[in-house]
Amino acid sequence: MARKYWIETFGCQMNALDSEKIAGDFQRHGMVPADGLDDADVVALNTCSVRDKAVQKAYARLGELKRRKAARPGMTVCVLGCMAQLEGGKILVRAPYVNIVAGPQQGHVIGDLVERSRRTSAPVLALRSDEEPSPLENGHISRETAWRASVTISEGCNRRCAFCVVPATRGPERHRASAGVVGEVAGLVGKGCVEVLLLGQTVNSYVDPSDPSVNFAELLRRLAKVEGLRRIRFTSPHPNYFTDELLDVLATTPAVCNQVHLPVQSGSTKVLRAMRRGYTREGYLGVVRKIHALPRPVAISTDLIVGYPGETEADFDDTLTLLDLAQYDGAFSFKYSPRPHTAAYELSDDVADEEKGRRLEVLQARQRDIQAQRNAAWVGRRVEVLVEARARSRVRLAGRTTDNKIVNFDGPDDLIGSFAQVEVTGSSPNSLKGILMDGTVGA
Repeated sequence: MARKYWIETFGCQMNALDSEKIAGDFQRHGMVPADGLDDADVVALNTCSVRDKAVQKAYARLGELKRRKAARPGMTVCVLGCMAQLEGGKILVRAPYVNIVAGPQQGHVIGDLVERSRRTSAPVLALRSDEEPSPLENGHISRETAWRASVTISEGCNRRCAFCVVPATRGPERHRASAGVVGEVAGLVGKGCVEVLLLGQTVNSYVDPSDPSVNFAELLRRLAKVEGLRRIRFTSPHPNYFTDELLDVLATTPAVCNQVHLPVQSGSTKVLRAMRRGYTREGYLGVVRKIHALPRPVAISTDLIVGYPGETEADFDDTLTLLDLAQYDGAFSFKYSPRPHTAAYELSDDVADEEKGRRLEVLQARQRDIQAQRNAAWVGRRVEVLVEARARSRVRLAGRTTDNKIVNFDGPDDLIGSFAQVEVTGSSPNSLKGILMDGTVGA
């Protein structure tokens, strides 16, 4: 009987793709998905380490798995991903019942690690080696859907933002050859994929290692020529690499979605310098103004941190006024969390947690008001929606526009994975509501 696996994913879109690669390798070794934890022979936690809360959440989950492991000693417990790379052997000290600890570049060999674990009573520790970087391309990926897929174009980061642990977990920046990326995307489209999400820690710093004339803008142009590919998204770009050439592609290439996630982290130049972000408040806003000035409307979202060491009330006010100027369509905001192996870890975490919480509430309330006003302007418009899933609201379906607006509406389940025309009839800060237009469903 085939062994069954269960994967739980913590963290970002790159982790979600890593989980698809892990699943693909499990299946390559003859395993099949479990219906749940209760019938899983192999349990894999694919972890995140960008904030301490994510690490503690994974440890809490391991505590729950201890009981299941005691009841089923034959179960293989794997801790994978960024937390595994960061914590390493510490995980085996805190949770000695764990069988495998493997870094984020080991997904393509996880099946081999499971087999090795079964042959020995000793735990398996397999972390990243920068001297022998694991291949970015992986021929065994179990995609969650046939119509939308994430594609890695680069991994790792050469920047040294003071708060960020990614260089310690993902290693230095490495790019795939453009021919491999285009070939993978063309293969996906041939199987029914209509939307791809290009992934990289600083995705727009991409340069083809085999042909330096192919930068990120040129890669987008080449992908846009893949017949049948309707939408191209990418995340996360860095403001310093948002060139005029990339802006031109965004303005003139319909297949490239008119939505940009552009992390800022703070609206204060003083804090940005302390963070080692490499740009000032005005430099960042200059990029935002160029995006807003494009002939094609482009939605912008961002990442924000409050309570960074040394952040004063005046610095926080700079972040609030940045929201007013940038007019983001969405924002992910968090309290600063000290992370080991970062420059900021040595600084005094001098903003009290209660104050961090207050600032976060104020920031999120301001951003909610901005989103509510921006979304209200969509009422009455007709939009094309890629239908993604059953909706969490009282209506039946949910999908996204090209500029990443979530639209909830009623319709049959067989629309999932296809395009539909929807008239927007209502809005909230986080989504739109609409009605399906008759006779306007597209493949």
